[in-house]
Amino acid sequence: MGVNAVRAVLVRGNGDSNRRVVPRASPNSNLRQNCPDPATYTRKMPSDSQTRPAPMRLGLLGGTFDPPHLGHLAAARAVRDGLGLDRVDFLPAHDPWQKTGDGRRITPAPVRLRMVRALVGATEGLGVDDREISRGGVTYTIDTLEEIRREAGDVEIFLIMGADTASRFDSWHRHGEVAALSTLVVVNRGREEQVVPSGAVRVEFVQMEPVDVSSTAVRDAVAGGRDVTALVGTGVARIITEDHLYGVGT
Repeated sequence: MGVNAVRAVLVRGNGDSNRRVVPRASPNSNLRQNCPDPATYTRKMPSDSQTRPAPMRLGLLGGTFDPPHLGHLAAARAVRDGLGLDRVDFLPAHDPWQKTGDGRRITPAPVRLRMVRALVGATEGLGVDDREISRGGVTYTIDTLEEIRREAGDVEIFLIMGADTASRFDSWHRHGEVAALSTLVVVNRGREEQVVPSGAVRVEFVQMEPVDVSSTAVRDAVAGGRDVTALVGTGVARIITEDHLYGVGT
């Protein structure tokens, strides 16, 4: 599951000449499994350098993750490698209002967080940030971005989403401010059409091979009594079985 191509587009701003490209550094080896220490948001430069430390290039992959699956992992890796990011953090939502608002029953946040941690494990350059669950209440991405900005200052944030989410970006709470505080990264699978999110300031496109899995498909497979290890990995499959999620054993 590799990256076929990467395309960068500056939608609105001061022009491509002002788009700073930072050389890729080795991923932080001391990844925390919850809210990262603000100190990890800054790269260390050579001792003889007179330049200020470059800000970390941080990817954020938010979602309900009910459950997380190998497609999520492949997308995070594709963006990490394709854009040369220092780290990509998974951000499980506490209360994903656009999904809970339509009456759908969501697996409790602590369980989804355990599954995300099991999926990510010790994968190099990936982490898990539990701030949205710890914060509680309805989850709004703008709150998370503002919080990270307060902690880390000029960290370079790349907000990752699929093409389907990009097409609905204008429905997000304060979406214009979300776009202003981050570079939006749209992951296209296979022959999906490139979608520029409404109100985007900076957009990156990452093209990856299609992965035939979705959270809905996993839930349906579990309810049908099928083994989903090949879709979610051993750790997540174990939690699904042990916690009797999605109709296991019914």
